[in-house]
Amino acid sequence: MTPDHAPIRFAIRDGCFVLDGRPFVIRCGEIHCARVPRDYWQHRLEALRAMGLNTVCLYLFWNYHEGTPGVFDFQGERDVAEFCKIAQKLGLWVILRPGPYACAEWDFGGLPAWLLKDPAMQLRSSYPGFLTPAVRWLEEVGRELAALQITRGGNILLVQVENEYGAFGNDKTYLRTLKEAIRAAGFDVPLIRCDWANLAQIVPGEFDPEVAMVANFGSKARENISTVAKSYPTSPRMCGEFWMGWFDWFGHPRNGRTAEDGRMHLPDLQWMLENDVSFSLYMFHGGTKFGFTAGANGDGGRYDPYPTSYDFFAPLDEQGRPRPKFFLFRDAIARSTGETFPEPPPPIPVTKIPEFQPDSFAPFLPTGESGEKFLSPPTMEALGQSLGCLLYRTDLHGRAAGTAELRLVEVHDFAWVFVNGLLVGTMDRHRGIHSVELTIPAGGPANLEILVEAMGHMNFGAAMNDDRKGITRRVEFGHLTLFNWEIFRLPLDGAQLTGLRFSELPIPAGRPAFFRGQFRPEGPGDTWPDMGDWGKGYVWVNGRLLGRYWRIGPQQTLYLPGTWLRPDTDNDIVVLDFHNAFPERPRLRGLTEPVLDEVRPYAFPEQPAD
Repeated sequence: MTPDHAPIRFAIRDGCFVLDGRPFVIRCGEIHCARVPRDYWQHRLEALRAMGLNTVCLYLFWNYHEGTPGVFDFQGERDVAEFCKIAQKLGLWVILRPGPYACAEWDFGGLPAWLLKDPAMQLRSSYPGFLTPAVRWLEEVGRELAALQITRGGNILLVQVENEYGAFGNDKTYLRTLKEAIRAAGFDVPLIRCDWANLAQIVPGEFDPEVAMVANFGSKARENISTVAKSYPTSPRMCGEFWMGWFDWFGHPRNGRTAEDGRMHLPDLQWMLENDVSFSLYMFHGGTKFGFTAGANGDGGRYDPYPTSYDFFAPLDEQGRPRPKFFLFRDAIARSTGETFPEPPPPIPVTKIPEFQPDSFAPFLPTGESGEKFLSPPTMEALGQSLGCLLYRTDLHGRAAGTAELRLVEVHDFAWVFVNGLLVGTMDRHRGIHSVELTIPAGGPANLEILVEAMGHMNFGAAMNDDRKGITRRVEFGHLTLFNWEIFRLPLDGAQLTGLRFSELPIPAGRPAFFRGQFRPEGPGDTWPDMGDWGKGYVWVNGRLLGRYWRIGPQQTLYLPGTWLRPDTDNDIVVLDFHNAFPERPRLRGLTEPVLDEVRPYAFPEQPAD
């Protein structure tokens, strides 16, 4: 890269990358700037360079930048152009993956949930209701980033078209239109696509020959590269995603433990280095699924939501600290290339938060208010809401007293059922529980409330088309279908939090509640609020939503970057706990290490006491 950022010629020729007329091997690591606080971008990129990598690969998440149709946000923490510019200052190239679909264990694979307001939606296809906004998104990406291509003195080498589409569909019109949209948006660098490296997914001629093919895999590098080369002899020899670990699900032990020290991946990495095969480590640094960005895996009959951490057992852990595999790979790259690399950046300090108790409380569920009226229960997307919660309320007064089964057909994703303000049961899509036994009291009121929490849209597979949130079809009680509902929108956004009215009186146990307190850390640095004694909910610090917690684990802490703290004055913390089943006022503290692998059995308050 020249000091004055003059344009450099980059191309794909005869199965090789060529940079200014000479063969070039891409040694890349994946970092998603949306999963790293902006103040730490340079720290993570310096670490990537120190491991001997020359390129950073990043997804853009469409829903992170266009939360409202037609309203784009590339400012502040979403300033992807600045991330690329920092990389260029450090001598790093960029591979851009703008989607529109990403996967990456991100909510809805990066697609905006507002697409599902259309009942006929066909995702990732040439259906106009999807393709038109997708092309508009790519146009906006071009306005933000096309000027940063290598052809214009920048550092973007490659742009990827869609993502692993061979594992999803076969709409050639869709893929062709995306390619044309990327070109029309001003991207003139070489284009690539990626897919799983097996012949069932890779069919010669199924796509545009102008778009080079790279393969994704986590082992058997020689076999997988050979498989792709037979079908695509002019495409570069490259692993588009070399899987370095794996993601986690709520209620399951951590995945990827066998890949923790890096030894199982070292032979394949060494083979690629020795044979001039380009690669991108997925992930070099996973980071954190802050806010509502965690998605879910599954299919039509299974639903597995992800916790907030995206540690991934990557060479850099969630806080940016090098693991042993970092140095193992660094040494291998140095031996292979003969290059000398800078030292890793100093670690970011960590700090404790002394134990404290919340001092004020606010109810979560509305009381004494009237909601919007609907004949049948609507989904969140039908109401223009993407995540958070909905409260469904109806009156069963006048029904014959007795017990029958209350069924939600079906709940997406977790529900609490209250009768006359008392918790009577929960339903959980994750465990396939969609009903509770419900008793109607004799001679009195029978106010039924169903609180539904969205826990992340599926990010992979055909089931994404049907993953609307809330009560997705109907509510049945015994042989009856229940009609006439009041609906309360509870999006857990800034407006809702600003409107909370806190008091010193605790909320009655069993009713979801907000808990507020103040704390001062012992010093500057990152920390991990310990949520192991809490039930299920969300945590905000100084107005920033850290993410979800759930006592079933495996994650029991949340990552709190020090750059979001005020070290010398009070910091505000707000916790929404849905279960609120504490025998006494709960406590909070911040640890100097995360707890990411502690699974606990399903028990009360997931199920109410007898």
